[in-house]
Amino acid sequence: MEKQGKATFAAGCFWGVEASFLATPGVLNAVSGYTGGHLERPTYERVCEGTTGHAEAVEVSYNPEKVSYEVLIKKFFALHDPTQMNRHGPDVGEQYRSVIFYHSPEQKEIAEKVRQELASQYLPKTIATSIEPASVFWRAEEYHQRYAEKHPGRVACHI
Repeated sequence: MEKQGKATFAAGCFWGVEASFLATPGVLNAVSGYTGGHLERPTYERVCEGTTGHAEAVEVSYNPEKVSYEVLIKKFFALHDPTQMNRHGPDVGEQYRSVIFYHSPEQKEIAEKVRQELASQYLPKTIATSIEPASVFWRAEEYHQRYAEKHPGRVACHI
């Protein structure tokens, strides 16, 4: 049986983030969804209102023998501008914030190390990405899954 790790990232609109991670060698799956909020079973419409506390996020399943968690975090930082607070490109609101949701103390430690290592690359700005414990991940509606594959050339978000 293939080993499997889990990583969860929020970097603005989830469509492009999902597509980018799916194209990463060693990634087994990537799912768009919502996490970090207080509402049970959030919907896209409710999350877009900006009142649920959720972030649009992507849950990544990966083979740690083929891609490390550190490599995934570096990819996450390369996908967006982590110095923007609660926005990315045309997407504005706390649902588009930059977050690494860790699933273990080791993931937290790696995320903090990489964020610190990359900080000087963004000067004079500071990295706004937060590092938070993973909570319930709610899978987004089916029409959001594999959106970039279903609508080639029509992905309007930042990736």
